[in-house]
Amino acid sequence: MTGAAEAHRPRDAAAMPSRAAMAPAAATGVAVRDAAAGQAAAIPAAGGPRPAAGSSAEPWQEQDGLRYRVIVGLEVHVELRTRTKIFCSCPNQFGAEPNTHVCPVCMGLPGTLPVLNQQALEYAALAALALNCRIARETKFDRKNYTYPDLPKGYQISQYDQPLATGGWVEIDTPEGPKRIRIRRLHLEEDAGKSVHDQDATGTLLDFNRAGVPLIEIVTEPDLASPEEARLFLQELRAAILYTGVSDVRMEEGSLRCDANVNVVVAGAGPGGTDLRTPITEIKNLNSFRSVVRALEHEVARHLDAVRRGEPLQRETRHWDEGRGVTRPSRGKEEAHDYRYFPEPDLPRLVLDEAWVEGLRARLPELPRQRRARYVEEFGLPAYDAGVLTADPALARFFEDVVAAGVAPKAASNWIMSEVLAHLNATGRTVQDLPFGPGQLAALLRLVDQGTISGKIAKQVFAIMLEEGGDPEAIVRERGLVQVTDEAQLAEWVDRAIAENPEAVANYRGGKETALGFLVGQVMRFSKGKANPQRVNELLRERLKG
Repeated sequence: MTGAAEAHRPRDAAAMPSRAAMAPAAATGVAVRDAAAGQAAAIPAAGGPRPAAGSSAEPWQEQDGLRYRVIVGLEVHVELRTRTKIFCSCPNQFGAEPNTHVCPVCMGLPGTLPVLNQQALEYAALAALALNCRIARETKFDRKNYTYPDLPKGYQISQYDQPLATGGWVEIDTPEGPKRIRIRRLHLEEDAGKSVHDQDATGTLLDFNRAGVPLIEIVTEPDLASPEEARLFLQELRAAILYTGVSDVRMEEGSLRCDANVNVVVAGAGPGGTDLRTPITEIKNLNSFRSVVRALEHEVARHLDAVRRGEPLQRETRHWDEGRGVTRPSRGKEEAHDYRYFPEPDLPRLVLDEAWVEGLRARLPELPRQRRARYVEEFGLPAYDAGVLTADPALARFFEDVVAAGVAPKAASNWIMSEVLAHLNATGRTVQDLPFGPGQLAALLRLVDQGTISGKIAKQVFAIMLEEGGDPEAIVRERGLVQVTDEAQLAEWVDRAIAENPEAVANYRGGKETALGFLVGQVMRFSKGKANPQRVNELLRERLKG
């Protein structure tokens, strides 16, 4: 980077490598190294064994007389949440009016030059480290040449033979146990614009706000053996990147997108009884985990049907039609040579020293798998609870703050997983949007634990807190919601329940324990939820003996 270039680049990063740490290679006489050489000079990730080289010994399945196995590889695109775009100072902001965040640089007008946003490089490296990748000592940008209406320059600035990072892995939990899915490469590039097909009956509209947004592409090895494994991988990858803070990874906003490559191997279906490997299909337009699973299931079924019928398949790209639940042909699948890659002449090579990489590694937070393990060990939570609570770092912090305020971990987990998440899922909000904090929820749960209110009343108070906020103790006091523990009043309600429900009484005395729950429910109805359910249970058992 020259001094002039640095003076005009957007200042997103607070602490970045020095000019020596990011020094460009010599301007002339620098040979383009091949990918293997780039990997050989990489900085390994610290800690943990490297993923195994892998094998084709994936589990075989059977369907309608065919014995087969599925092979899936994913290409995942993640937009980075930098303040500005990757090569210009236009805002990187979702949801703005179309074509308002553009400039001559991101529109590719003649005479403009790109300048790398250092924060984009930093964020990409942080994501790579969170995914156990090796950061290359030297990397460069390349031009990927293709023509599409939403690509204003007629090429994309990407990375080809010397990506930023290689050799990572993500571990997923399968019914057979933990499985590592290898990551072949992670590279940094610019996003294209967006084609809008459904807002104008006369044709397609183009929005270039997204053009030039920093993007990382994560390419896996073909280690996934089912649509379900693909879903598990994407969930783990999304959580890891979310924890780093480099992206909000919202599929509904396009900041996490996925293309899937799939084919099947059918035992004995090839010439002379050999195994038949179908051509690879690339599936695009996958904008949710559910879409990924459904599209892969459809495509596996399509491949198997073709094998049964003896119909030829071709290597191609297909688009997923969510409404119809099918893939449709798009084009032949491109190979690398179709893009005519060559080194980007307007950007220098980058040399990344180990001190800069290790400085980034030191900034990595506790990642979701580590946090899950800690919740099981430290808080004694079931693995399922730990998985739900750690899926979002903000939710995990909320849970820990509730526990720190004196609530038993399992009680806090139960309430957050049921009441809190039910509200958030129904409203599409996040835990940061709640009108109360973890301290207020902890105060509510302490009222239940102390017997001041019942669980049913607690849900009423919680609903009030969602609408109005406020202190749960004040809500209970002001609205007269304190649990009734007066023995005479409880006995009156119990006797009424017994008198009005002779059939339930007979059923209980006949050995049906569930009838007692019905009677408890009647008492709670009479008391409008204020009766102490534990004491009601005891009184009913005493009166119904014999």
